[in-house]
Amino acid sequence: MPKMKTHRGAAKRIKATATGKLKRSSAFKRHILAKKSANRKRGLRHSTLVSAADSKQTKRLLPYL
Repeated sequence: MPKMKTHRGAAKRIKATATGKLKRSSAFKRHILAKKSANRKRGLRHSTLVSAADSKQTKRLLPYL
């Protein structure tokens, strides 16, 4: 059986934590920032975990993570 290919777009965006959970950066921080409050933008700086509903599909995209 051939090697599985890693989804390169997902590999650039998602990293694994030490416990095996998937870490991602927050969305909505690229443009149209003038209407967003400073408090909201400050919260978007931090990375978050991939939700439990999406983690199974995401792990399939990253077989060697």
